[in-house]
Order: sequence, then structure tokens, then C-alpha cells
Amino acid sequence: MRLSLLSLALTGSLATAAVTGCGTAKPGGMNGPTINNRVGPPPQERRSPVVSWDILDREPVANTTHVRHILIGWADLAEAYQGGLDPRAEKRNQRDAENAVKGLLGQLKAGGDFVALMGEHSEDRGSATGGPMTVTPDAQLVIEFRQLSLRLEPGEFGVCQSDYGFHIIRREP
Repeated sequence: MRLSLLSLALTGSLATAAVTGCGTAKPGGMNGPTINNRVGPPPQERRSPVVSWDILDREPVANTTHVRHILIGWADLAEAYQGGLDPRAEKRNQRDAENAVKGLLGQLKAGGDFVALMGEHSEDRGSATGGPMTVTPDAQLVIEFRQLSLRLEPGEFGVCQSDYGFHIIRREP
């Protein structure tokens, strides 16, 4: 009998917790997760104009790809770097970083050498001196980086934003 009362009490507690966890629905509206409030890009007012939203909206074109990237950060990201923020990033805010990205994109569109610009401007020490990176859907990279990399056509470049800054990524031809 005690076991039955205990299981009944536990079941009741779980049911209450489940209902409470779903929020309180009001007539004509819902709280909590729904099929329509899926994870997606930030609201328009928070979207950076330098991010390649048009590319990110595409379906992936590759399951494995090789890319190079230029990382541009800013001072507000210092916590993500745990003391390793590039001195150039320490002196700029997000708007300054966006302007730096726009300048680099202008050079690339005019035929600039991606590898040379990467070596000179990337604040990721590894990418500034290393070769191409292999990207797969399960690669140990931030999701924004993976998503953009797998949507780029060979030779194409684009920009994504992560907790580490803006990544200008070029898929190897």
C-alpha cells in the first residue's frame, strides 16, 4: 500500500511539473515551445549587416569541405577568449569589427589574395598561419562556422558571426 501511495504521489508531482514547465497558456495564445518559434537567425534589428544571411538560408551543398578563414573580434568578446583576445580586437567594438569586415570583403571582391589577407588580418593564430581546415557536420567547430562552411560553393566566401567574432570563410576551390 505504501508503495502505491508513493508512486501515486510521485506521478502527481511529475504531472504537475510537466504542466508547470509548459507555461500558462492564455486564451488565444501559447507559451513555451511551438512549431512556429523555431531556432533561427536573430530578429532583424540584431542582425549584423555583414553576415551572409543569403548563404546561411541555403541548403548545405557539401558534407565535407575544406575552408580557410579570417577571424575579426572585438572587446566585448573577451570572456569567450579567456584572456587570449587579440590586441587588435581589444581596441574595437562590434561596429568597428563590422567595418573591418566590410573593408576585407571589398578587397576580396576586388580580387585580393585570401591567404595573404588571412595571414595579415586573422586574429585566430592557427588560421593565420595554417592551411585549409576540414569541415564536416560533426566537426568540433562552432555551429555558425560549420553551417556557413557547408553551404559555400567552391571558391565562394561569406561571413558568419559566433561568440568569437566574425568569420570570413572561403571554401577552397
